[in-house]
Amino acid sequence: MVNNGISYQIIGASTPCVEVMLDSHETVIAEAGAMNYFDAGVSFKVTLGDGSEEGQGLFGKVFSAAKRALSNESLFITHFTNNSTRFCKVSFSAPYPGEIVAIDLATLGGTVYCQKNAFLCGTLGTKLSMAFSKKMGAGFFGGEGFILQKLEGQGTAFIHAGGSIVEKVLNSENDTIYVETGSLVGFSEGVEFDIEATTSLKSFLFGGEGLYLTKLSGRGKVWIQAMPFNRLTGILYESLRGRFKEDFKTGTK
Repeated sequence: MVNNGISYQIIGASTPCVEVMLDSHETVIAEAGAMNYFDAGVSFKVTLGDGSEEGQGLFGKVFSAAKRALSNESLFITHFTNNSTRFCKVSFSAPYPGEIVAIDLATLGGTVYCQKNAFLCGTLGTKLSMAFSKKMGAGFFGGEGFILQKLEGQGTAFIHAGGSIVEKVLNSENDTIYVETGSLVGFSEGVEFDIEATTSLKSFLFGGEGLYLTKLSGRGKVWIQAMPFNRLTGILYESLRGRFKEDFKTGTK
């Protein structure tokens, strides 16, 4: 598949990887530790900056890395470059079961906001930074806190999340969708992000849906994950705890 000049293939369903085809001297950036494999002819280097600003000095790179550290991201970004005269492939894998989607930033106003750790890899020129939630309620109860990951540029970025990723399109200022707070993956420029309390205390106490919902309104795209990582780990924890209890009781008899 080709998206905004970059050729790629997403392989697999439940535990996918994205294989990017690099032209001669083309570069792709990725989160540290995301690489799966690459062809001979590809080299990589770890840098403090994302490479979006040519000529950026050491102070600028350190400042950029410090901002990423505030959102619990790695201080470093890895750059993979095809140094050969032929096409070469490099693959990046998701860190847990879920889905990878390609986002064409140029068609979305050049900016997308997503949950922390959602970015996997992207074309050189993609700027990675953090963005603070504009509203107090969204920061306290929005599942991801005050800090969001901000992706800027005119290229393609690949994000990942747990389970299947559903894309919703809001076509007008009056379009609104409510999302479980931990299920929001990201949204494009033009979409307003806020938190609303559920209207029924009974639903909160007995429905298991939480006290707050994420409200997204405006014009743009929204990405929702079917299985947030914290929900997955919670299910695994409960399952393992029950198993350990059974083993302990059996062992004491």
